[in-house]
Amino acid sequence: MDEEYCEVVVTGGADWLPGYTRTMVEERLAACGHQFSAIRSVYRWAGTVQDEPEGRVALHTRRSLVPEIVERTAALHPYEVPCVIAVPLVGGDPAYLRWITEETRDPVARN
Repeated sequence: MDEEYCEVVVTGGADWLPGYTRTMVEERLAACGHQFSAIRSVYRWAGTVQDEPEGRVALHTRRSLVPEIVERTAALHPYEVPCVIAVPLVGGDPAYLRWITEETRDPVARN
């Protein structure tokens, strides 16, 4: 199988993440999303250290869909600069990886 896969990590408000995750799956940008509703995020923003409760989702998808996920997340996310990072998968159950391909769409051609 020559498709490359990844896990896209997105953080945001725990109340916002379920709808976002469902949208990513409904739009076939991700095969699934594993949500963690209680994480703590410590970060510097606008010169001040923030310490906030958040949620996190791990989307399983094709690496070729990452640009579209980043674009769609920017449109949907309430944060000015959301955390959206892709971590490559180096292997896995071949049947699960095939399922990711079957449940996601082909990327949109870009000029």
